Amino acid sequence: MIVMSVVGVTALAVGGGALLMTDNNASAAKETPAQQAAARAGMTVKCPDVATSLSNVPQQARPAVNNELAKMDSQVADAYQRLAEPGAKADQESVRTRVLDPLTSERRQTLDRIATEIEKVQPRPSGLDSLAACTVKQDQAAAADAQAAAPNTPAAGNTAPAAGAQGAGGQGAGGQGAGGQGAGGQGAGGQQQSGPQRADFVDIRKVRPNVKNPRVQGKGSKGTFSSRCGRNENKHFNSDNVIVAPGVGNGAHHMHDYVGNKKTDAFASNQVLESAGTTCTNGDRSTHYWPVLRLQDGTKEFDAGAPGGGTEGNVGRILRPASVQLSFKGNPVSKVVEMPKFLRIITGDAKAFTNGTANANASWSCTGFENRQLKDKYPLCPKGSNVVRTFKFQSCWDGKNIDSANHRTHVAFARADGSCQQGFKAIPQLVQRITYKVAPGARNFAVDSFPEQLHKPVTDHGDFINVMSQKLMKQAVSCINSGRKCG
Repeated sequence: MIVMSVVGVTALAVGGGALLMTDNNASAAKETPAQQAAARAGMTVKCPDVATSLSNVPQQARPAVNNELAKMDSQVADAYQRLAEPGAKADQESVRTRVLDPLTSERRQTLDRIATEIEKVQPRPSGLDSLAACTVKQDQAAAADAQAAAPNTPAAGNTAPAAGAQGAGGQGAGGQGAGGQGAGGQGAGGQQQSGPQRADFVDIRKVRPNVKNPRVQGKGSKGTFSSRCGRNENKHFNSDNVIVAPGVGNGAHHMHDYVGNKKTDAFASNQVLESAGTTCTNGDRSTHYWPVLRLQDGTKEFDAGAPGGGTEGNVGRILRPASVQLSFKGNPVSKVVEMPKFLRIITGDAKAFTNGTANANASWSCTGFENRQLKDKYPLCPKGSNVVRTFKFQSCWDGKNIDSANHRTHVAFARADGSCQQGFKAIPQLVQRITYKVAPGARNFAVDSFPEQLHKPVTDHGDFINVMSQKLMKQAVSCINSGRKCG
């Protein structure tokens, strides 16, 4: 990978972070619209992830805290929209006063409300205020591409990447995709489209095989249980996230595909899920969802002017999967135990572009090449091969909780040898495998994302709520532990 840098990029400390902006030596008054767009290219809002930090929230306070966290997501989305507005100035003072200062003030007030809610049940948490300040992050490759496209703009040079910039990996925004809209393009509803970047794609044939599977030991469980739940033929879409933001409409700020449970939305209680219909042929009422994949071909979808869709930069034709496979697999070194009903698991991180890749877990590949998996790139597939998204879920459970405050600590990934950490039990590992027919070499597709996440492949994620009947779960575990293939 090549790390690119841009002449005239400086870093400014803001609230303990770094603000990346264009050099003020060039007069903004003399800049052309194309140059101003180039200065903004690849810029996004980067904030500390409060949800991940809140691992100790009492159960009584979680509904109110979840609601406040959803407000914080909206605050960041609004700030990003102000940052990306066509014609907006990109100098450091303008961005500070127009974007960062108002956002920090809003976040500080929200964090105070979160601390107050927690304090009603247990001692007030300390240090939350340190999570208020945000920065601007800029991708060097995206900025260089935009500068190259703008007349009379300095070319990429040898300046070292500024503090807060994205270095190797080249994950940028606003790039030109075949058939897509480049930096500064308008999505439906007036929101600036923000990706994907050309550097977000790689030819799968140039990727070396990198998949290693733990060897199944004598006490391991090598069976498989599968559910057939369709390809969302009933067009079950919404931009909610009932796990992360229950009771909040548009809590995801991007559209989700759903299979399985027919009643899943932000307001679906466990009782609603348990009594709902299902698209699964075996009667499994479990909920499976993931961000839609769109072809950015200019199509105005049903959500072109709606939150979660076009108004937040998620534009283009929603692609229906060519296939969806939902499988539960065993553990290489032990038998598995039953999942509790209503267990919630999220794999991957919808904010991995700004959070970093610690929780990123989605894999991208092409049919016929699935021994080569990508985390932070979309694959360019050859003729006759389909794009593949794979989500391998956490397969160790703490034995007590169906969820946790940050939706992560109650489950864990197995160690390299397949064993679970002390105190955790092996459960069936869910694998969601989804394929799509995309033109060979096409660079105009991308997953929906939070606006400020710029449609990066590393932000892909899968979600699951177990609503299997006890009888069906017992069948699944028996099948897996006995080494059979069922479903």
